[in-house]
Amino acid sequence: MPTQPIQAIIFDFDLTLADSSEAIVECTQYALTRLDCPSATPERIRSVIGLSLPVMFRSLSGDADPERASAFVRYFVERADVIMVQSTRIYPQVPGLLADLRNEGLALAIVSTKFRHRIDAILTVAGLRSQVDVLVGGEDVKRHKPDPEGIVQALGQLGIPAAQAIYVGDHAVDAQAAAQAGTGFIGMVSGTTSFDAWTQAGKKAVKRHVGEVVDLVRAMRLV
Repeated sequence: MPTQPIQAIIFDFDLTLADSSEAIVECTQYALTRLDCPSATPERIRSVIGLSLPVMFRSLSGDADPERASAFVRYFVERADVIMVQSTRIYPQVPGLLADLRNEGLALAIVSTKFRHRIDAILTVAGLRSQVDVLVGGEDVKRHKPDPEGIVQALGQLGIPAAQAIYVGDHAVDAQAAAQAGTGFIGMVSGTTSFDAWTQAGKKAVKRHVGEVVDLVRAMRLV
């Protein structure tokens, strides 16, 4: 946990700020079908949202062939180009949350395995792009979460040390990336990890929704 005053909040995107799970399920099933792979249930696909696409493919199919993983990525993106932006729903608490964090004087960033241009388009449609200082997407890094490269890159662009930042995410790889980057962490319950599970893992977490982040951050700034 940061021991210096918090100056920045960095968010994961999928299942943290927005729900694009229906589109991700459709894109994944489309790509698996094109590769003649067995279908995966929506529940199984949702459990790996947040991982890089090649890792998703290996996890869902058991296939470690890098060429087939690359083909999976191509097919996924092909379908995502058609449906992803309009099918993504920003959580209703997010506009107020970002405004409140801005009013606290905090810098805001997003670090996600999702393509940066896709996040940019979704935020623009929602009228929220101006609220975010830095976007780091999957195409901007060589190593994806749990590697901290994306978080480190965002911190560099913000000009803020890790000890003054909090990363907010819904998946275990988010917590691992935050730990390796040296930032604090707040867990979401909009993915597959419950409040109790985060607490048992020794992590701070919201109890119901992402809007609670502002109160957690305020409390952490008082410590």
